[in-house]
Amino acid sequence: MAHLLIVEDDELLRDALGAQLTQAGHRITTAADGAEALERLALQGFDGVVLDLGLPLVDGLTVLRRLRQRLPALPVLILTARDGVEDRVEGLNAGADDYLTKPFNRDELLARLQALLRRASLPAFGVHTAPAPSVPAAGNLRLDPQLPRAWLRCPARREWVLLDLLVRHSGQVVSREDVLAAWQSEPAESGGVASNALEVYVHRLRRKLSGSTLNIRNIRGLGYLLESAGAP
Repeated sequence: MAHLLIVEDDELLRDALGAQLTQAGHRITTAADGAEALERLALQGFDGVVLDLGLPLVDGLTVLRRLRQRLPALPVLILTARDGVEDRVEGLNAGADDYLTKPFNRDELLARLQALLRRASLPAFGVHTAPAPSVPAAGNLRLDPQLPRAWLRCPARREWVLLDLLVRHSGQVVSREDVLAAWQSEPAESGGVASNALEVYVHRLRRKLSGSTLNIRNIRGLGYLLESAGAP
C-alpha cells in the first residue's frame, strides 16, 4: 500500500482519481489547491504525488519546486492539460519524475505510477500486503519499525550534511573543521562559510531531535558528539 497525494482543483476529476487509486488498494489524500498541497506535504508523509499544474492560490510548478527543496526523492507524476513540449520540459526540469497529459488512459496512469513506486522501492500496484502500521513520530523525527529506519526533515542542505556527519560518526567527536570542510565541498556552496553559522545549524538540529533519544553534545574545544539519551 502506498500513501498518495492527489493535487487537483477539478472536484469531479479529483474524486474519480481518488476512487480509482483507492480501488487499486492505496491510501489517498487530496488537495484542491497549491496552498493546501504544501500544507499537507509539510504535515504528512507520502509515497507519491499526482500533481496538476493549473492550480489556484499556488501554481503546480511552484508546489513542485518547493517540494523538491525538502523532499528530493518523493515520486511526482504531473497530470495536466498542458501538452506543449515547452510545458513538458519545464515540468521535468522543475523536478517531476513523469508527465501525463489530459485526457489520459486509466491503465496508462496506473502503469506510470507503478513504475515510479517501483523505482522508489515501494510495493507495485496490484501487489498488496496488510496495511502498514502508523509511523511513530516525535517532532520532525519519524520512525519506520518495519524496516527499521528513521528520518528527520532537514529542509536546509547544510542541516543534512551536518546530520550525516554526526550519524556516520555517532559516538565520536566531529570537529568544527570537518563540518565546515564538508559544507565547503558542497557544489551549491561558493566562497567561504562563516564558522559562526555552525552554532545556528546545531541549534536547529537539537530542536528537531527534541523528544527523540538523541542529543548533540558540545565538546568544548573539540567539536560535537551525537549521543543517545542515558549514554555515559
